[in-house]
Amino acid sequence: MEFKHVSVLYDKTISLLNLHAGGVYVDGTLGGGGHSYGILSNAENSRLIGIDRDIEAINAAKERLRCFDGRTEFVNRNFADIKDILESLNISQIDGAVLDLGVSSYQLDCADRGFSYMHDAPLDMRMNRNDAKSAFDVVNTYTADQLAKVFYEYGEEKWSKRIAQFIAEERQKSPVNTTLELVEIIKKAIPKSARADGGHPAKRVFQAIRIEVNGELKILEQALSDFVDVLKPGGRLAVITFHSLEDRITKTVFSKLIKPCTCPPDFPVCVCGKKSVIKAVTRKPVIADANELEQNSRAKSAKLRVVEKI
Repeated sequence: MEFKHVSVLYDKTISLLNLHAGGVYVDGTLGGGGHSYGILSNAENSRLIGIDRDIEAINAAKERLRCFDGRTEFVNRNFADIKDILESLNISQIDGAVLDLGVSSYQLDCADRGFSYMHDAPLDMRMNRNDAKSAFDVVNTYTADQLAKVFYEYGEEKWSKRIAQFIAEERQKSPVNTTLELVEIIKKAIPKSARADGGHPAKRVFQAIRIEVNGELKILEQALSDFVDVLKPGGRLAVITFHSLEDRITKTVFSKLIKPCTCPPDFPVCVCGKKSVIKAVTRKPVIADANELEQNSRAKSAKLRVVEKI
């Protein structure tokens, strides 16, 4: 299957990165190379480090960005390793970076990856297929309490306990092996009256399992701070989120770095001495316009936040 991924908020992201010739830029979530193509096309003689956990994404991006040979470096690792990655490339600071969080269109559409609740496939959901833990392991080895916690915290699923109990009962008969087997259990667990609205009944549970399998939220806070650390003064970081949990973490990290003062609110002047590290480029998150939504429905939940190193 061809690796296809439509980069959301593409024009706005490329514009807000404030690209310039000869810069060093990082695409921490390379995917199909869409944002990377935009960076290399709009910043003459720039260098691009493309990072992705998925080797299939790396291979697809290499092909797409072949016309920029000599200006690209591809790294099959987690973007959370940004400091180690740059050190290994003898790069101390970068001029900008983009993080397009979440799962790619290709990963969702490629049935055998097990990310989608619309296709039948083995329970997998690993962004890096070499990782040990898969969705099968989460669904079949976590206790009911552990599952309920994952569904509630990472999926904000109000039926988390009931779904977890149904899964625990079902796997006593035989392991839950496929995505559609899991979907059927979720449908049985959620009362029919509650399934009438809010989209597909399995959406939140699948999101939660994917986040747990790939440790997406556990690494995000530190990773964002590390990316800010390696920016040059004037360098910008653009982060695209797709659900409230990612966006909340991003907003919180940025807020702390914009206003790091720890003095009590009633102090007349700051005595802690902590200075702002970044400034907000986008006061409110940028969202897709009607034209983009018409062409790419997956942009519906996307939010773009951009900050600049002081």
